[in-house]
Amino acid sequence: MFEACPGRESGDRGMKAVRFHEYGGIDVLRVEEVERPTPGAGQLLVEVRAAGIQPGEVMIREGKRHGRWPATFPSGQGSDLAGVVVEVGPQVRGFAVGDEVVGFTHGRASHAEFVVVDDVHVVARPQGLPWDVAGSLYVAGTTAYACVFAVDPGPADTVVVSNAAGGVGSLAVQLARRRGATVIGLASERNHPWLKERDVVPVAYGEGVAARIREASGGGVDAFIDTFGDGYVDLAVELGVRPERINTIRDWQAAARVGARTYGEGAAASAVVLGELARLAARGELEVPIARTHPLERVRDAFRELEQGHTHGKIVLRP
Repeated sequence: MFEACPGRESGDRGMKAVRFHEYGGIDVLRVEEVERPTPGAGQLLVEVRAAGIQPGEVMIREGKRHGRWPATFPSGQGSDLAGVVVEVGPQVRGFAVGDEVVGFTHGRASHAEFVVVDDVHVVARPQGLPWDVAGSLYVAGTTAYACVFAVDPGPADTVVVSNAAGGVGSLAVQLARRRGATVIGLASERNHPWLKERDVVPVAYGEGVAARIREASGGGVDAFIDTFGDGYVDLAVELGVRPERINTIRDWQAAARVGARTYGEGAAASAVVLGELARLAARGELEVPIARTHPLERVRDAFRELEQGHTHGKIVLRP
């Protein structure tokens, strides 16, 4: 069963939510008191227990994706969420007040105490799945799922994953290993022990990385998953990987130039995939590393840490 949001009296329709009123840096983020939304037909009102933050949200807030994902001000933030259903709209099927759910919204709204979501965008939270993991699984998980699907690794393949200890990379290496592939993970040396524990071959990034990958792979590289950008598509070509087995979620220009793939979260954005990942995580067959949690009021600190680019795993907001 759910617990009421602390400090809220019965009938109070307000809530706290992250907003920004103009494009800019971390300082444009505010936690404001806004009206609590009401679910419509086929929708649920969820009290948010955890919500992950994403690098893509930084680009949107800074206006770098205005042409593709323009913001309407004041804009909210957040796609990932996990929480408890506190209200159901008409025509909702399969969910009731008190249900614990894992889900997502396309409305930039989960960095808040409450969020309205479509009932087709949530699944039941599997027993034993921690809130922080549940609330940070959607974007990173479905993106990693799409990346692995795009390069289609098998037991005879060697796959390289850039930023292998990051939010997406840490899941992609595990999903590729589940397919039986040999996986080489590019990461800083402090993250090498974690990769080794998951049967991933760690390789340090930086100058000379091509030679280190060749040495680690022995027989060559068959596929490349780039979750970082910054020249890794060209590195994959240099290593002899065929363009159709290169996938990037960051360097779309290089992908267009060489003919690589750009499968990301949108290619696997469904509750079916999310449910599969949630069940794997609940059974301990997929680890979702949590770098740190921050209270909603410290959203600027959370993004400051994210933008440093050296976190291992996910950063989560706890309303």
